[in-house]
Amino acid sequence: MTLPLFAGLGLGFSLIIAIGAQNLFVLRQGLRREHVIIVAALCALSDAVLIAVGVSGIGLVLQAVPWLVSAIRWTGAAFLIGYGVLAARRAWRPSGRALTVREEKDATGRSAGAGGVATASRTRLLPVILTTLALTWLNPHVYLDTVFLLGSVANTHGDARWVFATGAMAASVIWFFGLAFGARYLGRWLSSARSWRILDAVIAVVMIALGVSLVLPH
Repeated sequence: MTLPLFAGLGLGFSLIIAIGAQNLFVLRQGLRREHVIIVAALCALSDAVLIAVGVSGIGLVLQAVPWLVSAIRWTGAAFLIGYGVLAARRAWRPSGRALTVREEKDATGRSAGAGGVATASRTRLLPVILTTLALTWLNPHVYLDTVFLLGSVANTHGDARWVFATGAMAASVIWFFGLAFGARYLGRWLSSARSWRILDAVIAVVMIALGVSLVLPH
């Protein structure tokens, strides 16, 4: 049973560790230290549900409804491009949401801690939850990779397919919580408004590029 577990863990990591919209959002929330546990938990739970769908064979039903994946692709593209435009706007016209540690100490009388990133305004929970879910469930690649591909590989393990699925789910939990909480160690390099403008510019380019790639003919 150990081999399927590590096989699932390895494939799960290989599919999830990439520069994508979801990972960039988790990284950004980790850097801002906003709703970190909720964002990581939603991503990991969503992955677990999608993996279970693929392993249970329900993914075959989705393959029989090709228009559904197409609808998700166009909706996801619109969302990614829209999010990218907002990130570009933040990069072009910063709202002063990031302060240096020294500035925060002067403003509040206490320090954010070593490498801390201070935020002038805290994002409300509901928009963060909705964005997390949208970046996860409106990405057609998550169905192609997590549901179809991972589900197909899992079923080659026969009775041990759920052990394989457990390994893949564990990979998601380790990755998202590691990314979310590990991001704070980058705080010392992103403790200025200029650094956040650069990060938002990178996010804008990646999001818009991913959105366009979803609707371009392959």
